[in-house]
Amino acid sequence: MAMATSVCLPRPLATGARASISLPARPRRLPRPQRRPHRLGGAAVGMDALHVSSRDAEPLLRPVSAAAAATAHRRLRVRTHAQGADESAKDAGDGAAAGADYSLAAVILPFVFPALGGLLFGYDIGATSGATISVHSAELSGTTWFNLSSLQLGLVASGSLYGALGGSILAYRIADFLGRRIELMTAAALYISGALTTGLAPNFVVLIIGRLLYGVGIGLAMHGAPLYIAETCPSQIRGTLISFKELFIVGGILFGYLVGSYEIDVVGGWRYMFGFSAPLAAIMAVGMWSLPPSPRWLLLRAVQGKGPVEDNKKKAMNALRRLKGPSASDKVLTDEIENNLSSIKAAYADQAEGSIFQVFEGASLKAFTIGGGLVLFQQITGQPSVLYYATSILQTAGFTTASDAAKVSILIGLFKFVMTGVAVLKVDDLGRRPLMIGGVSGITVALFLLAAYYKVLSGFPYVAVGALLLYVGCYQLSFGPISWLMVSEIFPLRTRGRGISLAVLTNFGSNALVTFAFSPLQGYLGPANVFLLFAAISLLALLFVILNVPETKGLSLEEIESKILKK
Repeated sequence: MAMATSVCLPRPLATGARASISLPARPRRLPRPQRRPHRLGGAAVGMDALHVSSRDAEPLLRPVSAAAAATAHRRLRVRTHAQGADESAKDAGDGAAAGADYSLAAVILPFVFPALGGLLFGYDIGATSGATISVHSAELSGTTWFNLSSLQLGLVASGSLYGALGGSILAYRIADFLGRRIELMTAAALYISGALTTGLAPNFVVLIIGRLLYGVGIGLAMHGAPLYIAETCPSQIRGTLISFKELFIVGGILFGYLVGSYEIDVVGGWRYMFGFSAPLAAIMAVGMWSLPPSPRWLLLRAVQGKGPVEDNKKKAMNALRRLKGPSASDKVLTDEIENNLSSIKAAYADQAEGSIFQVFEGASLKAFTIGGGLVLFQQITGQPSVLYYATSILQTAGFTTASDAAKVSILIGLFKFVMTGVAVLKVDDLGRRPLMIGGVSGITVALFLLAAYYKVLSGFPYVAVGALLLYVGCYQLSFGPISWLMVSEIFPLRTRGRGISLAVLTNFGSNALVTFAFSPLQGYLGPANVFLLFAAISLLALLFVILNVPETKGLSLEEIESKILKK
């Protein structure tokens, strides 16, 4: 964008002077560019429309007399380029002006390859539903050890979930050392080894080892992917891209369902269901190898004293050039690197390097309350139960055969996919808070409807189907994409890696707890009271969102830290 001097003129430029200035109609006070988020493409044209260049402004001001000019000087506000540069430095590199320099082509690959980690997580959810049927079948398992107990079958189904818990703990210790890119490459390697080990398993023990390996990959991928995307994408579309990762997860679930339905009648089909994720993980590994490290992470390591500052600045410059594309000028890249470095140094001023306990102090504690609270409520409002037990719920609702219930489950999955797309399109327009408040309100209504169905509306099976659709749709407008988006952007830079690790650990831990507890609770309380319990928790979640969750739309990561967390 060309350098310019923005001029905000008062209504009468001078009193008592015959010379007048005719300007086209425009707002009395020019809005600052960084307060007008814009999409990629055509951004420079829109921004230039807000400026009057010094060269064009000079003839307009020349006819004014010296006395009038002196009067006007007191009433004329001029925002110089130097002042704009000072304010841009505070935006720390990924504000609106910096973000406008990104080309769409340069944004796609740094998003797609990390997001494949989410797709492989979703694929595991979808494929496991068919694989557990196949491996337990005397006719279809193709093994001599098919006669698994309910505990063993439960370990097959949830083994990757417990592996993800381990991966979350591992990420907490090593993720900041490895960096986002290497962490995602490691996740891809674990996906490959886990898929191949599971697909080729000669016995039950090796099968579980493979499931755990794959789960560790899930834990690392769900930690590294939102970090890498948030730190490399422009702030204007950060919400869209991170929410789009949720669409990849849902797409992976549907893909797993499709592969499972295709292989369900094949002897040993479970091997193909589990093993099919290996080539997808190989694509992820090659893609992450081709991408640069996160420039923010490189500068963070320099500030932490983990590498020479000048060397890391050069590496960050090269990484940023690859992310922005060849059209970005050296001046733009240098300014952004210096701004990012200044903001990181400011974040570390008067503070020691983040320790294990500093996640629970000051701004980091506030961030963990928001992010950790969201991913906790994401699970304890019944999401795993509705997702994993939708088939049995539908059977009790009148779809008596397993095939009928499975077909309706696929339709619900498609609806989930569509509603995630709606959230992706609207998250950067409507903002995080409106989607969260509206979505959680709908979830609460849906859970009360499910409870009412089991208590008094059992003669109306489509009430249950409608409630499931309402639950799934509202979940995908709120908790599904927004929770991970908030987790990726809310933590201060100093504790971002460890904070996200704790949030991921909270997510998978509560997921495992709810999944494990649903069946015993259903047997002890009955389905009506279980959903009533979930509805009560949803009311608490709605209150939590209203009181604690801020709006971060259009803010850079550093602005979130300075304007929201340090209030």
